[in-house]
Parts: sequence; structure tokens; C-alpha cells
Amino acid sequence: MSEIPKNHPRYLSLKTREQIAKGVQNGLVHITGLIAHGRGEAFDYLIGETTIPPANQATQIAAAFLLLAENPVISINGNVAALASEDSVHLAQLIPAKLEVNLFHRTPERIVKITGSLKNAGARHIYGQTGDAHIPGLEHDRGICDSKGIFSADVILVPLEDGDRCVALKNMGKTVITIDLNPLSRTAQTADVTIVDNLIRALPNLQNWILKLEKHNNSTLQSITQKWDNIQNLQKVREFMAKRLNSLA
Repeated sequence: MSEIPKNHPRYLSLKTREQIAKGVQNGLVHITGLIAHGRGEAFDYLIGETTIPPANQATQIAAAFLLLAENPVISINGNVAALASEDSVHLAQLIPAKLEVNLFHRTPERIVKITGSLKNAGARHIYGQTGDAHIPGLEHDRGICDSKGIFSADVILVPLEDGDRCVALKNMGKTVITIDLNPLSRTAQTADVTIVDNLIRALPNLQNWILKLEKHNNSTLQSITQKWDNIQNLQKVREFMAKRLNSLA
């Protein structure tokens, strides 16, 4: 990776770009993952590259859902592995939740490399390496999943998700939590909880909310989730973006 001075005004953004580029070079990230990352970065500019109040509220709700879950699963793709393997593993340990590799551009080589990245970060068991089940309605490789992981999960955290799988998982009756910087995407609109935040901020924040809420009983956690309105929260995000753009005009 290039040597980026820590006092550079774009240090964190440039460092993240380098991580994604290195992920492509090392076989974790598919080349199209660069496009997805760039699109997300553009939306991150719109919220000021910070965790805004609606995103923090969504993260609290996501933590409550994950703590209430009987079989929670965190879905991992190449971009997530390249940017946040350690945070993903730490979050899975806190909840606790299972980790499953799920890829649109699925190859044995990428499965091995992503699994290795998670293991290097401390994961012990990783689902999805072979895939003995299939998500109904998905004809491509993204439908391949593990019967003891995504297929039987009740709550799934799907960072950096694509819309068709989010719809298919919802059709299976699952609660879907997503981290998506684009509040207009099909994923954002379909998920039960949409955290409009950068992955590298959202996962540590989610860990913090897990630690804050884990002391509460299920009744309290359920009361938190029952008040949630994802569409209304997305509206707040769009309003925030509009006000910020107007202030900069």
C-alpha cells in the first residue's frame, strides 16, 4: 500500500481505497467491488463522512434485533472482508452470531481467501464454504448458502448488500439488517433496518450498542424494536442530506 501521511485531510478515505485495491490484488474483492465502493463513498460525502443521528438510531435498533435473535448470521462478502474482517469477527463474538461467506461472483479461490482473512482476524468457524442450501428465488451463486447459517437464520446482517438477495431473504420471513450508504437503493428500501453509514464506522458503533443493550431483558429489547419505522428513518436521512446540500450551496 502507498504511504499515506496521517495528517492528510483525506487520510481515512485514501486508506480505505488502498484496502479495497489491495483486496482486488489479493483476490478477496471482485473488480466490480471497486465500483460499489466508489458509489458508497459518494453518498458518504453527502452525509459529511460521519455517523448522523438517524444512522445511530438505526444502529441501536439493529443491535436490539441481533440480541433478540435465536440464530443471527453476519453475511460476509469480499469488500467486507477487505475493509472490516476484524470488526466483523469481533461483532460476531459479542452477539454472538455466525459468520457466513456469501458471494455474487463466487469462486473456490475467493472463498478460501475470504475465509482465511476471517480466520486471521480470529474467527473459529465460518459458514458458507461449501453451501448445502439455496435461497429460493435466486438463480445466481448469491443464492448458495449454508443450511445451518443463512438458510435457517432468523436475523441476518448483510453489509454492502445487493437488492435481489435482500428481497429473497425477506420473502423467506427473515429480519434483514443492512449497512448501505445509499438510502435510495432497493436494499435500503426493502430491509427491516437500514443503517445509512460507512461500514468502517457502522460496525464499531454496532459493537458499542451491543455492549450497551446486552444488559437489558428481552421485554425491553422488544419494546425498542416495536417502535421502529425504517421508511420514516430513511426519510430523515434524505432530509439530512438535502439540508446539508442546501447549506453548502
